[in-house]
Parts: sequence; structure tokens; C-alpha cells
Amino acid sequence: MPTLVVLPKCKIQVYAGDHAPPHFKIYGPGSNANVAIETLEVIAGKADRKALREALDWASRPQNRALLRATWNRLNELG
Repeated sequence: MPTLVVLPKCKIQVYAGDHAPPHFKIYGPGSNANVAIETLEVIAGKADRKALREALDWASRPQNRALLRATWNRLNELG
């Protein structure tokens, strides 16, 4: 489970062998949530408001979204 980035309020991770849809994890004090890579919607769990804002700001940048997609695809190859 590589940690892609450690931000002041949370860290962002992608797990290997994880379930669809492609998503990343937000971890931090009061935060344990799964966020869909394509829509940036919380699909499971809860996150502190400030941590969620920070993570979504980071993930919404095109180069970071590309990193999330590439990491998910590398760790969760089908077949």
C-alpha cells in the first residue's frame, strides 16, 4: 500500500488487490475514507472536513490524478 503523499492533515494511499471502483484512501486523525479517483466522491468511510478538502485539492490537480490512476492500474491489474 504505497503512500503517495503525506499532507499536513492526512496521507493518501492506494492499496494493491483492492475492489472497484478505482479509489484512494484518506487517512489521518478522524479520517478513514475511500474516494473514487474519477469523480472524487467519498464512496466509503468518513473524513475530517479539513483533511477531505486538502486531499481533494491535491487529487484534483491533473498530474496528481494521473498519478492516482497509474498507481491504481499498476497495483490492481486484472487477469
